Amino acid sequence: MPLVSMRQLLDEAARGGYGVGAFNVNNMEQIQAIMEAARETSSPVIIQASRGARSYTNDLFLWHLMQAAVELYPEIPVSLHLDHGNEPQTCFSAIDLGFTSVMMDGSLEADGKTPASFEYNVAVTKEVVAYAHARGVTVEGELGTLGGIEDGHGSGEVHLTDPDEAVEFVAATGIDALAVAIGTSHGAYKFAQAPDGEVLKMSLIEEIHRRLPETHLVMHGSSSVPPELVEQINRYGGALNPAWGVPIGEIQLGIRNGVRKINVDTDSRLAVTGAIRKVFAESPEKFDPRDYLKPARAAMQELIAGRMHDFGQAGHAEDYAAIPLDAMRAGYEAAAATV
Repeated sequence: MPLVSMRQLLDEAARGGYGVGAFNVNNMEQIQAIMEAARETSSPVIIQASRGARSYTNDLFLWHLMQAAVELYPEIPVSLHLDHGNEPQTCFSAIDLGFTSVMMDGSLEADGKTPASFEYNVAVTKEVVAYAHARGVTVEGELGTLGGIEDGHGSGEVHLTDPDEAVEFVAATGIDALAVAIGTSHGAYKFAQAPDGEVLKMSLIEEIHRRLPETHLVMHGSSSVPPELVEQINRYGGALNPAWGVPIGEIQLGIRNGVRKINVDTDSRLAVTGAIRKVFAESPEKFDPRDYLKPARAAMQELIAGRMHDFGQAGHAEDYAAIPLDAMRAGYEAAAATV
């Protein structure tokens, strides 16, 4: 099965009432872990790369790794998504490379740090939508900002999504998916204590879904920061402070209210780091990278397989055949003609 449009994955998820995890990658082992978890659970999947990941891996390496994944796992519907594109040109370069989905994060200016105006966000997102849809590629936009910093991207400030602006934004841009800010943050230190309704505004998702029932919603910063992974890292020489992530039950509530894409990165990093530290602590004589990367890959696979079950995507890989991007483009053109 070739790389598929993220829009197709999210449309199918909406019909099935489940969510699809979007897992960040930087290297071969992470892609292998994700694809093995997808095969183990028979899940469709979104693999995403940030600007930092594209720089670290190199676009050509990343692209050929993804082609290997498609060739080796032909039964798995997989979309390659750009996470947090900072300006239209970043999105255009990803589309030209072969990404089947991009995020134009116009909630921040091109520096990836300064909160942008609503008008700026609409303008740059609309520009990307025109370029992407003409090629059958999905576009995710963001309204509001998350806390924390990811790969140097983020203002460090939380600005919750306004439902009135969300309705206007979707109508003005024509995006396929909307990332909403509900109080989550990037990184491991999302909350100072177990989150409740005062800090994690799930009611916002419910309201936005009520007003935009046909728009696929996205939860960023949705790692759950399992305490057992934090404890493992610290047991083998780490120094992580106590941290609380987004409870799985809250993500599942979001899925019942229109969330179709759930971003997970920190949990994968914790699983990998915990496994590597364990090898170093228990077998300090080891020096072959395979001795610690194999268990790291296995730990990430286990983590992701669990999330695939949690999000409900497990068992849905063979529900449908891939729609070619040319057909997606024709669909976008037909939809535009009726507006």
